[in-house]
Amino acid sequence: MSVKEFLEAIAAEIKVCPRCRLSETRTKAVPGEGSPESKIMLVGEGPGRNEDLEGRPFVGQAGKFLNALLLEAGLRRENVFVCNVVRCRPPENRDPLPDEIETCTPYLNRQIALIEPKLIVTLGKHSTEYMFSKAKIPFKNITDAHGRLCKTKLWGMQMTLFPTFHPAAALYNGEYKKRLVEDFQLLRKEAANLGIDKH
Repeated sequence: MSVKEFLEAIAAEIKVCPRCRLSETRTKAVPGEGSPESKIMLVGEGPGRNEDLEGRPFVGQAGKFLNALLLEAGLRRENVFVCNVVRCRPPENRDPLPDEIETCTPYLNRQIALIEPKLIVTLGKHSTEYMFSKAKIPFKNITDAHGRLCKTKLWGMQMTLFPTFHPAAALYNGEYKKRLVEDFQLLRKEAANLGIDKH
């Protein structure tokens, strides 16, 4: 099977996944989407209300802002892969709980192993904390971690982790918004340095 077919098989599993309590309250699971050939993955935290209804990641106001940030970085959304650490919406948009993240992230690990990205952009605290834990990088908070290029080796692959704020947080905080824009400008340079095709 091709990478695309393997990713579709994982998506089919996620759509009917019963492994944690979040499956009991979801409308639709959100497997993730994007190019199977992408060298950049963006990993958020969990679906919100719009994502739960549509079954797609980042489709609300935060998604519109993310699309604008990608353009800032010279990237097109269809050329990257976008997903979350948990694939079902936590009730009332609460933070995902540690056991929910632990139960759901094997799907993320498999997607990373298939796509073999050069760069993983972690959006927000929970995705950054998870990826840093896999890379054995100390994590204190997203404010200290954001905008750092962290070279690491995961699943036998050399890659760079690039943490930044979640776009939803920036909708209500002008300082976060400013930092996010600056981080994505840095992302533009790093994508060029890695020789990632932006078109």
